[in-house]
This record gives sequence, structure tokens and C-alpha cells, in this order.
Amino acid sequence: MKNKINVGIIGFGTIGTGTARILINNAEIIKRRLGAPVVLKRIADLDIKKDRGIKLEKGVLIEKAEDILNDPDIDIVIELIGGYEPAKKFILKAIENAKNVVTANKALLAVHGEEIYKAAAAKGVDIGFEGSVGGGIPIIRVLKEGLAANNILSIYGIINGTSNYILTKMTNEGKAFSDVLSEAQRLGYAEADPTFDIEGIDSAHKLAVLTTLAFGTPVKFDNIYTEGITKVTPLDIEYAKEFGYKIKLLAISKMDNGEIEVRVHPTMVPNEYLISTVDGVFNAIYIQGDAVGETMFYGRGAGDMPTGSAVVSDIIEIARNIINDSIGRVPSPAFQLNERKALKIKKMDDIVCPFYLRFMAMDKPGVLSKISGVLGEHNISIASMIQKGRKEGGAVSVVMMTHEAKEKDAQEALAEIDKMFFISAKTAFIRVEGEV
Repeated sequence: MKNKINVGIIGFGTIGTGTARILINNAEIIKRRLGAPVVLKRIADLDIKKDRGIKLEKGVLIEKAEDILNDPDIDIVIELIGGYEPAKKFILKAIENAKNVVTANKALLAVHGEEIYKAAAAKGVDIGFEGSVGGGIPIIRVLKEGLAANNILSIYGIINGTSNYILTKMTNEGKAFSDVLSEAQRLGYAEADPTFDIEGIDSAHKLAVLTTLAFGTPVKFDNIYTEGITKVTPLDIEYAKEFGYKIKLLAISKMDNGEIEVRVHPTMVPNEYLISTVDGVFNAIYIQGDAVGETMFYGRGAGDMPTGSAVVSDIIEIARNIINDSIGRVPSPAFQLNERKALKIKKMDDIVCPFYLRFMAMDKPGVLSKISGVLGEHNISIASMIQKGRKEGGAVSVVMMTHEAKEKDAQEALAEIDKMFFISAKTAFIRVEGEV
């Protein structure tokens, strides 16, 4: 039995700092849980002069990642630099050198996960990635082990704190998207370049990871329909309230007759759904299994300590496997590699759900009947409608909630309606979950 586990961290930014702090401050409780100490032997970063508020022994902080990758005494390499390269190169080199790996790099796993999983299996090492989705929420372990007895039916996730913060502020205070984004950047909730967050890309990266684990199928990130929150307006949020809904950026993955729906987009969620109450920078992931039923996991989705907590949990799990000679006990992608099946991803055109539609139409007789007629021709029926005020000769909002309809039919109907002379702006279009 090993009397200690040596680890090396590559990347001493926000998450790296949180991970190091937990390993140092909680060393005693980790030792008691594991039965051996975890020793933070090296941290590699290009900036070794910045004060992170952590006291390290001389020689621990170094500049070259290769000194960690090639150190025969290091058992677990922790990659926390993010991005595709050189992160991918470092992880594959660590695996080649028969080292176990921990990463929080959801973007890398979403795009290159298959290559990494196969390399780890071939070399007989473990790779942990609890910190890649949901910050401190232990959702990866839930899918790998806690719900392993289930056929997973659906996943609905609020998995980007920046977008959820923006939508919450817009909902509670009636502010415009651009104003709340600027505020979020000042407070540090949004990056200087917020594209990955507000355009849904970060959520799609995480959904790729979750879907792979839930359904035992490789998922290409490029095949995930992705739409951000930049077009959501205070007006649409107010109408959503009147219908009894909130607008959330949802990551959705669900099984439908042997195909999987995998999509990220603004979604109107009924107020009575628990996930609609998740506000601010918090994350929540709803999972439905055939045996367990409905479950939901909630917590801080980012930050140095919550994500560091997830990273250290992987370190402890892999350390236990090393000590008990049980590396590979749980397959990296949750299913045995030779038991995974390539499932067909349902085309977005074939998705069926209710829709929220807001038309800007001239206030003239016959306009409503023309809109309703086109919708009817495309197999779309109206469940409810709001039209407020009169503006003779001007444009007014005509808002409708439809019954379930096919995406392709809805898009074709809107393309036809938006060309009509009495429509003054592109129609607002938001997908709806739940019955209307």
C-alpha cells in the first residue's frame, strides 16, 4: 500500500488556486478519509511571481509543466489551464507516462473527450472531471455511479451562472440585456469577452459531457443546437410572467424513440417547475431516470472553492483507486467503451414543443386572422393570446402561446408571416417546456 499520493497541478489561476488551498487547508481531513496523505508536490504556471494568498514551500511553484509530466513520483496530474491547447497535449502526455489525470476542462472534453477516454483506457489510468460541469455540484459522479441503475430519460440544466445571473436581473428589475451584461462584467460574473457564456457555448460544452455519460453515446459538440440569450428582451420576460413562465437558458438532453435531443437555448419554464426558481449565479440540473424518477441537483456552478472542491474530490477518488489497486473501476465515460452505442441525434427541425410568439403587427382589421391562418396552414394551433392597447395605424404586440408543434413548421410559418406588409419587425420566438 502506498504511504502517500503525490500530485502536480498545471495552471495556478482561479481554479488552481482554489484546489491548492483545499489540498493544503484540508490536508488532515483528506488524510483521514483516504488513509494516506495527498502531497502537493508541484504547481506549474507561467507566472510564478503573482501572490495567490497561499504559502507554498520553496520549489513547489515552477514554470515548466514538463517537470510535472515527467516526474516519476507524481501519481496524479491535475490540468487546470483550460482551453484546447496546450491542455490536450499535457493530458495525453500525462496518460502516455502512465499518470492518472484530473481536469475541469469541459471545452476540451466536449471536443476531444473521445480521444482522451480511449487513451486513458488503453494505458490503464483514470481520468476524473467532476469539476467540468456544475462547479461544486457532484453531477458527474451522480451519472457515473449514483444513477447507474437507471435508463436516463431526460436532463434539463441551468449550467451557466453568467447567463442565469443576467436573466435573473432582467426578470427582477426589468433591465435590458446590455445593461445587465455590463453590470455583470463590473462585478466579475461575466468575462471581458462573454461570448462563450451569453451565446450558450459554455452550456453546450457541459451538455456534451453530460449527454455522453447519461446515454452512453459519443456526442459531437458541433451537433448540439446552440442559441444564446442576446435576443431576450424585457418585453418578452414580462409577457412570460403573464403566462406564468420564466425564461431560462436551458441545456436539454432527452431520449425520444431511440434518438436523443441535445440542445441549448432560451426556454420558457412554468413557474411551478422547481428549476424555474433557480436564480442568480446558481446552477441546477434536473435528471429523470426510469427507476429513480425525478431528481434535481443545485449549487454554485463556478468559483475557485466550489470547483476546487470538485477537483479535489476526483483526486481523492483516484487516490483511493491507486491505494486499493482498483484503477479503472468506473469507466471514464460511465459505460464500458465497447458497450457504448452511437445514437442518432434528432434534427432540430423535428423537435416538437409549444412555442411563444410575439408579432409586431399593424393595428388593422384582419391582421390577426391572417396570422392565425398562416399558423393553421402549418399545423400550429393557438393555445392562448395577449394583445394590449390600440395604436391605430401603428404596430402593436400580438403575443401567442401555441400548442405543441414541429420546429420546422413553426420556422416556416414565421418566415412567411415576417414577409407580410403588416409585420414591422422580426417575430420573437421562444421554445416552451411543459404543457400550455
